[in-house]
Amino acid sequence: MPVDAFAVLAEPTRRRILDELRRSESSVGRLVTVLEVSQPALSKHLKVLRDAGFVSCRTAAQQRIYRVETAPLRAVDGWLAPYRRLWERHLDALERHLDRSAASAARPDPAVPPERRARPTPPDHNREEDR
Repeated sequence: MPVDAFAVLAEPTRRRILDELRRSESSVGRLVTVLEVSQPALSKHLKVLRDAGFVSCRTAAQQRIYRVETAPLRAVDGWLAPYRRLWERHLDALERHLDRSAASAARPDPAVPPERRARPTPPDHNREEDR
């Protein structure tokens, strides 16, 4: 049965482990210290991450050194891509709308006679908010 990447990543400690390993490879001992997690708990999380392919390890002397594997993250990114494009389209449309609104607000309404148009009020230096 394939592992659900989102179930693996749903656990905050596992995300913290990946964040730390993103910076550099690390031993279990260093991860325990940096993440302030017990060694047995960290080992369980690393096993889940390793079984899902998110991390791999190598042995160096007496230590296991862990590193991030990018393939499962690329799969997650691939799944997210259409949603990212959807939001980009919505945000682009919002930006165009705001640009048009700002441009039309800057132009005086030709239907309003010049004498009826609002004029900027000069600051009143006696008022608290204008100081």
